[in-house]
Amino acid sequence: MNENRRHHPSFILFKIGKLIRNSVFIFLFLFIFQSDNHSALFLYGRYIFLLFILWSIVSAVLNWLTTTYSLDNQRFYLRRGIFSKTEQSIPFSKVQNINRHTSFSHRLFGLTSISFETGIAGEDASVKFEVATKKEAARLEAAVQEPSKFVEDEPQTSLNETEAPACAEQVPYVSKPQDDRVIHFQPTHRDLLKASMTSFSFFLLVPLLASLLYNISEVIGIEERLDRIGTSLVSSSLGITAAILLIITASFIFGIVHTFIKYGRYEISSDSTRVYIKKGVLSEASFSIAKERVQAIEITQSFSKRIFGLAEVKLISAGSLSMESDDLSISSLYPFLPKKKAYSIVSELLPGYHIQEDMHRLPRRSFWVRMIKPSWLWLIATALLFYFQPNFLGINSTWWIASILLLVLVVISRILDFLHTRYCLNDEMIQLKNGGYTSTLFVTKRGKIVEVEITQNRIQRALGLSSLQTVTRARPIHTSYLEDVPDSLARTFQGWYRGRTKEVKLDTTNHDNSLPEFR
Repeated sequence: MNENRRHHPSFILFKIGKLIRNSVFIFLFLFIFQSDNHSALFLYGRYIFLLFILWSIVSAVLNWLTTTYSLDNQRFYLRRGIFSKTEQSIPFSKVQNINRHTSFSHRLFGLTSISFETGIAGEDASVKFEVATKKEAARLEAAVQEPSKFVEDEPQTSLNETEAPACAEQVPYVSKPQDDRVIHFQPTHRDLLKASMTSFSFFLLVPLLASLLYNISEVIGIEERLDRIGTSLVSSSLGITAAILLIITASFIFGIVHTFIKYGRYEISSDSTRVYIKKGVLSEASFSIAKERVQAIEITQSFSKRIFGLAEVKLISAGSLSMESDDLSISSLYPFLPKKKAYSIVSELLPGYHIQEDMHRLPRRSFWVRMIKPSWLWLIATALLFYFQPNFLGINSTWWIASILLLVLVVISRILDFLHTRYCLNDEMIQLKNGGYTSTLFVTKRGKIVEVEITQNRIQRALGLSSLQTVTRARPIHTSYLEDVPDSLARTFQGWYRGRTKEVKLDTTNHDNSLPEFR
């Protein structure tokens, strides 16, 4: 087993930096805005705040001193705790996916962070290295991917200084070469421009500027100056036109720049065993997952993406995709892929997942069942509108006009949902598609489904219809629905799912391999 090591010393600086970032508002409030307030509440509040800062710094140092890790060719060994010691052992076989995140602060110091996500529930669901050298992160990642080739490296970080010279003579670990990786997609400038239009990121500028001006006015007090500028602009039609054109131009430029920064270096690649995704210009994030760990595929098309023929493909896994409070959102195979390209990339990355576009539609009687269902959203909204009877733009009948418009939107959503809902059962694959203004295609293998449920209400029973529900391991648990399908499909689906016992072997160490469960 490899020797115990501490995390990189910069771990302390990053903890202190995060502490300062989270405490700056409290500091300004206590020591700047209320500096003349000498009441007991603020006086003792300042002392408590300073004690909290001091203890947090001491705690960061003690955490670094008492937190160690080691690994062999099978598992991680983690030890932590200042007053209460905790030891943990996590096998590499439990790792579902690997996330890397290199923030701007990491890049300044030539560091990165890496997280190994498992399918285990609870606080200890992942092995996180918030600060690590890129060499050490590559060594840890390669050790998990190829445990049989694990060799100790970076002996200078060992806690046993007397053995450092002996360790230095060992052969360093050589990470897996990337020559066998195949790049499947890199966005062009045209792709990025189309993404900036469909992501509506240009709408972010106005609320961002409004929030910025509000915070500045709270400190400096520029309300009167802003009022004078606003009055001079609206005093003439030329000023109003110029202001509108300026805001529109700046918003589009901001949206394009925001998209280029976020997706400018997006790359989807794979080798024989894993899928790799990376993105980001200023702040980099990467994601890798073993192909066998992919639980399902979800293809989503919003209304705007459907107009441009785009789709978002997401890989569903049992591991988390977050690095502390920052959601990486990195399991998506580029959220703005052309639909045909998305289907072909899925087949290239995961040969076992072949998306079939020719799917079965629901019978006509399913349409009428959906149309006669009461819309609780419309009923509650109509009741509130009738009670308050708002007067918009001087129109006295606003409430019933809004109620009719909402009813039209509900009806259109149900029509679209009926048209989009389709299904397909193959030997080992299942495809379920539904959704109104946003449609979702769910594709998975029979062996990845851990639970199914078949339900039927009175109306469905009279018309020979049922509803299906599938549960797939993910974080959180992923549930898919298919409502108002013929009873014949429900019976076929039940027999199809029972065939799962022929494909999986019961294994107490693998939660995927469980017997079929019906409800």
